[in-house]
This record gives sequence, C-alpha cells and structure tokens, in this order.
Amino acid sequence: MHFTYDALPGRVVFGAGAARTELAAEIDRLGATRVLLIASERDAGRVRIITDPLAGRVAATFTAVREHVPVATADAARAAAVGADAVLCIGGGSTIGAAKAVALTTRLPIVAVPTTYAGSEVTPIWGLSEDGVKTTGVDLAVLPRTVVYDPELTATLPPELAAASALNAMAHCVEAFWAPRRNPVSSVLAEEGVRVLAAGLRDGDPADLLRGAYLAGTAFAAAGSGLHHKLAHVLGGLGLPHARTHATVLPHVLAFNAAGSPEATTRIARALGCADAVAGLRALTDAAGVPRGLRELGLRADQLDEVAARTEAVVPADNPVPVGGGALRRLVQLAWEGAGWEGAAGPTASASSPAVADAPTR
Repeated sequence: MHFTYDALPGRVVFGAGAARTELAAEIDRLGATRVLLIASERDAGRVRIITDPLAGRVAATFTAVREHVPVATADAARAAAVGADAVLCIGGGSTIGAAKAVALTTRLPIVAVPTTYAGSEVTPIWGLSEDGVKTTGVDLAVLPRTVVYDPELTATLPPELAAASALNAMAHCVEAFWAPRRNPVSSVLAEEGVRVLAAGLRDGDPADLLRGAYLAGTAFAAAGSGLHHKLAHVLGGLGLPHARTHATVLPHVLAFNAAGSPEATTRIARALGCADAVAGLRALTDAAGVPRGLRELGLRADQLDEVAARTEAVVPADNPVPVGGGALRRLVQLAWEGAGWEGAAGPTASASSPAVADAPTR
C-alpha cells in the first residue's frame, strides 16, 4: 500500500463554556493585541459576553457577513482589518468564510469559534462568490490557528438549521471516500464522522455534532473536493442556501456514485447502522425535514443545463461513476425533482436503479 496524508497544523480547545473561559488565553498564545472580530449582528448579545474577557483587545468589529462570501464582503472585511494583528471569528460558515477571506490576503492568524457544524474551521479551503460564480481555493494561511468548540453555543440552534448544518458536515465525510486525495487515514476519519454525526442527529447532542464536525472537516481537508462539492459550489454561486443545498444534494450524489464505490457505501452503511447507505442517509434527511429536491430551494428548471455543464467541467476524472454522456445532467434533473434515490443502493445496487441508470461504471 502506498498513500500520502498531509496532517494539518492546528489547535483544538473543546468543552462546554470554553468560549467564555478559555478564549482570552488562546488570544494570548498568539501574542495578539489588536484583534479584528468578525461576527454576525444577530449574535451580538452572546458575542459580547464571550469577548468581554479580552479586555479591550478588540480593535474593530465586522458584522456584514454574507453567505458564500461575496467579493464585496471580502473587500469590506479586509478594510476593517487594517492595523489588526489577528482575526477572531465567532459564528457559522459564512462568518468563518469572511475571516478566511481576510487571512487570504493579510496572512493574519485566525482564532475560530464555530456556532454551527459545517467543519470549515479546520480546513485550509476558502471560497468567494461574484456574478453567480463561486470560486474556491486552498491556502494554509486561511486555516485557523486555534478552534474553540463550545457545545453551549450550538445547543440553541433552531432544529432545522442544526440538522442542515450537520448534514453539510456529513457531506464532507461521504465525499472523503471518493475525493481525489482520499487515503486510509481520511477514510477512517470520515467513517467515524458519519457515525458520530448520525448519532448526534438522532439524539440532538450538540457535543456529538461538534465532534462530528471536526472529524468531517478534517477528513474533507485531507481528501479534497469531489462531485458533491463541485455541484454544491455551482449551486451556491447561483444563490442557493449553503447548508440546505448540501443536505438536499447529498443522497442524490451518493445514489449516483454508489454503483462505482461499493467499499464507500459499505462503510457508510456500517457507520449509519443500516444495511443500505442511500436509504439510511435518506431516512436521516427526511427525519430532519430536508427538502428532497432543489426546486424547493429555488433552483429554476431553466438553470439545470447551466448547472450540469459547469459542474461536469470540474468533476475529478476519477469520480467512481463517469459523469459524461448526459449522466451528470440526469443527476441534476433527479436532484431538482427530488426523485431517483428510491431502491436499494450500495454494494448490491442494480444498474437499472433510477439513480444510476445510463451511467456506466468503471
């Protein structure tokens, strides 16, 4: 066996109340005295409590965070960072994304306090959107130096948002099994991530979900981006909501790739505690109230050709199931309709299953 695994640097502080009691010490570790705080205005109350121990080291605050980090948002956040020596972000994926946009050009260190389960706080991946196109890249400068995980901050998430965010993390785990840089280490992380996230989705335990988010982000950072994320990023550029889009698309992509990735579906099913990976994942998404089709999220029928063409152009060549010959266009159609996942998937999936029809496997 031969493989390469890049272990990423980073420090994790995990515990109930950690954001209130340990954040100042983590800022001290960086030697920072002029911190740019990035947080949504809607979190102002609890952010004030969390940052109170910083004793005046917050030099500026940026609150105009936007989903998918529009270039204009990134530019405004960078302007707010003038004179800062560190960035502290407290919030979900959009907030962390804004902090990464700042670090991308300023090279300032980030301390991240996530309040959702996306997992982006442990990846070196940045994303910016402009004119309906989302661009992503990898740069170690955007990887937070320290992540403070505090289950108290996610315990009050609305159930629908918590579930969509956790399923976004689940997508990182599932993708890690077939992404271009997959390896035995990332696959172990991914399988455990699926197991922990599934448990958290079923019992609502925010500590489980945060641990799952860490595992998911770490697996994704190592394995890279495959079909699922390429499709989700195209959809995000068109303005679809980030977490709900990932959650909606995930069962469709798994069903599409199942026939070409029997080991992945076996391990995912095992982690979900069921016999069929696609059916088990669909049961989770249904229980969470996730829309089955992208049309419920606002994607129009006249956009499907564009989505398919732009996604097909960037899907890795070693995707388990070839996407050419109209196969990806059919996947997009099924994901829009909310159809095509029915029927057993995984190692025993039939080639005539609606999810994989006309999509020859390698």
